[in-house]
Amino acid sequence: MAGLILYSFRRCPFAMRARMAIAYAEIKLELREVVLKNKPEQLLQISSKATVPVLRLSDGRVLEQSLDIMLWALQQRDVDLWLLDESQQLALIEQCDLDFKPWLDKYKYADRFLEHSLDYYRQQCCSYLSILERQLQGNLYLFGDKLSLADAAIFPFIRQFAHVDRNWFYDSDYPLLQTWLGLQLDSVIFRGIMQKYSPWQLGQQPQMFIE
Repeated sequence: MAGLILYSFRRCPFAMRARMAIAYAEIKLELREVVLKNKPEQLLQISSKATVPVLRLSDGRVLEQSLDIMLWALQQRDVDLWLLDESQQLALIEQCDLDFKPWLDKYKYADRFLEHSLDYYRQQCCSYLSILERQLQGNLYLFGDKLSLADAAIFPFIRQFAHVDRNWFYDSDYPLLQTWLGLQLDSVIFRGIMQKYSPWQLGQQPQMFIE
């Protein structure tokens, strides 16, 4: 699709989920890797949000939210039915974004949020982990035995949680979630979206995300 440009940052979980959906849908576009401390003027001109991911469409429209980018990508191509049970999936993603993510931020940076201990913040996160563990009863992924929208949207944040204290996570009472995380970490789609790109500069040759 000519003219598509994705502003991204490799380690950002929101950008990860967007790239996973784009890769799954096999959408070829230009990827502009952003240095968050030195955001390019071209990004600031099209997005007042000025955080990644941002997708500029061929017709000039701009998608500034990662979930909107995912849904747009799946509207272009969804061969494995990632959008099956869409309303239920979106509800689980909303819990991740609105409830789990704020506690995850405090857990990751507990030394900045001194009102409570790291253990307290982790315990708040565990409420959502328990929901996911129950959701995985009887199936490999959150909505069956194949990857779906919810898996790709939630996975980057569980990955972040696990990395705060890997020993604690893998010794915890979430065996199904541990297996689920491992499946995605080892997946072709995740390994593909984590390749490194040099930071984008005006005038450089376009770096294509899907060749």
